[in-house]
Amino acid sequence: MTRIRFGTDGWRAVISEDFTFENVELVSQAIADVFLAENQASDLLFVVGYDTRFLSDRYAQTVASVLAANGIRVLLTERFAATPAVSYAIVQHGAAGGVMITASHNPPRYNGLKLKAWYGGSASPQRSRQVEQVLRENIRSGREVKRLSLEVGVRKGLITRFDPYPDYAQHLARLVDLEAIARSQLTIVIDAMYGAGIGYTDRMLREAGVDLISLHHDMNPGFGGLHPEPIERHLTALREKMRTSGAMLGLATDGDADRIGAMGPEGHFVDPHCIMTLVLDYLLTQGKRGKVAKTVSTTQMLNVLAAQHGLEVIETPVGFNYISELMLTDDVLIGGEESGGISVKGHIPEGDGVLMGLLLAELVAKQGGDIQVLLQRIMDRIGHFAYARHDYAIQPFSKAELVQALSATVPDTLNGTPVAELNTRDGVKYVMEDGSWLLIRPSGTEPVLRVYAEAPHMEKVQQLLAIGAELAKLAQQTLA
Repeated sequence: MTRIRFGTDGWRAVISEDFTFENVELVSQAIADVFLAENQASDLLFVVGYDTRFLSDRYAQTVASVLAANGIRVLLTERFAATPAVSYAIVQHGAAGGVMITASHNPPRYNGLKLKAWYGGSASPQRSRQVEQVLRENIRSGREVKRLSLEVGVRKGLITRFDPYPDYAQHLARLVDLEAIARSQLTIVIDAMYGAGIGYTDRMLREAGVDLISLHHDMNPGFGGLHPEPIERHLTALREKMRTSGAMLGLATDGDADRIGAMGPEGHFVDPHCIMTLVLDYLLTQGKRGKVAKTVSTTQMLNVLAAQHGLEVIETPVGFNYISELMLTDDVLIGGEESGGISVKGHIPEGDGVLMGLLLAELVAKQGGDIQVLLQRIMDRIGHFAYARHDYAIQPFSKAELVQALSATVPDTLNGTPVAELNTRDGVKYVMEDGSWLLIRPSGTEPVLRVYAEAPHMEKVQQLLAIGAELAKLAQQTLA
């Protein structure tokens, strides 16, 4: 029981090991207790949704039943739904919060529970710690979980089934020029990766009259063995379809559709760094203004582009919850992270792979058919950038001690380039005078050490990654 821990975006665990119905009940009861300590049950409404994973529908019903047993009204999705659609429903219905059953981009053996706040974004770290604390207290005291069958909850009016798609799609249609995409006669390949994006991006574009090719849109709770993360090595089927179909744009969403990956003609991968840069540049051509919010592991292309237009850039630790907070309190035009969670002004403060895919389709439709050419034009203006990340399995250790060890001796140069800045906002980030950077940070959700690098060309990126791996190894030896 004590292994239940909330990371940067909820709790995730292996199905039937730690992610069990009993543990889902315990977490649901803790969530109810935390919110009931601050509100009357009659004043509380929660939205509960789920993805396409094995047993996700049953887990969601369990959450809804426990919340309802505590007197909390629940809107429970009729079928699987994209996380951003569930998040939008929270805001639209004025709910106190929400729960999304999903392990997002994790492998198929995982499931998870995302706790959402009233604004649709992830609950704050403080709120998550509250739930963990109450969970531990409930386990120690032997507090009984309140239970109510789904049927009784529906009959009493405490649980209502609903479809979040219509209102969510109507909202996105106000943010995207679907008619322009249809007029362009683009052929677009949509890869849902067997996830909850099925029936979202593809449905909106088809209803607008866009010519589509769909990949991985059938129900497969095990994802057909596919790892539902839209990064290059997991998108071989999309690349092959791009090459054989002659399509101009490929769009992929992760297991719960809050992340985006893309491909240009002939299957050239476009990572989230480039997606954010393309969308920011496009929004600026539309006359839109605001600050740029990005995590510490996200591209410097945004900094250069923002500087050219006199925009402020705010850098946060890794985790979209930090971006959400900024979007709530500041005038943020675009916010996102290197993992593909991105949102824009006018939308909820939540990563949205569906919206970002539609915006990519719009900018390609209006600016030209080849996304690679559009990206090259931007780099011709702001400079050329390459990026890569290596992950290393490690034994858990103190993140603070690693940062201290790496900060104790800062090299004057890395790969022959002077180090201009040391950033310890999340891990240790070395920023060089030429704008290239190296970041070393432990993952917040799994026993993995991540080493990131960005530089003007891939050869230097690989050199920096090798240096980062050696620095991390020496630091860990110091801690041993």
